[in-house]
Amino acid sequence: MSDLRELYQEVILDHSKHPKNYYKMPDATHVAEGYNPLCGDHFNIYLKVEDGIIKEISFEGSGCAISKASASIMTSIVKGKSIEEVEHIFNQFHSFITGKVDKNFDPNSLGKLAVFTGVSEFPVRVKCATLAWHTLINALENNSEVATTE
Repeated sequence: MSDLRELYQEVILDHSKHPKNYYKMPDATHVAEGYNPLCGDHFNIYLKVEDGIIKEISFEGSGCAISKASASIMTSIVKGKSIEEVEHIFNQFHSFITGKVDKNFDPNSLGKLAVFTGVSEFPVRVKCATLAWHTLINALENNSEVATTE
């Protein structure tokens, strides 16, 4: 298990140092801001949504390794998905990361998001892992309020 945990840590650090889809999208159709006042994580999410499908997604901002990696992995996962699919993925991830799944839940069913397996053991870090996701949901709902994890 420690080898797997080390691999997950490496993946998180790599996404933090070399985030995917990290840029400001000038022609976004949906935009939202997210901020965690406890630790200072702060991101903007940019989307191009056409016919209920996320055609393009990007983000910019700053935060800890977990929050930046979560935003990076999130952008890779949701691109090309329908809004309904994204909401389903968010609900699964959120239930998993907050420990609200049954004992038989297989984290590998979350694909790349399985790297956040150890985060649920640290409630303060759960907020880091979910900030980008809450911000994404605000963007999809055209909610102009700043997304927080509070």
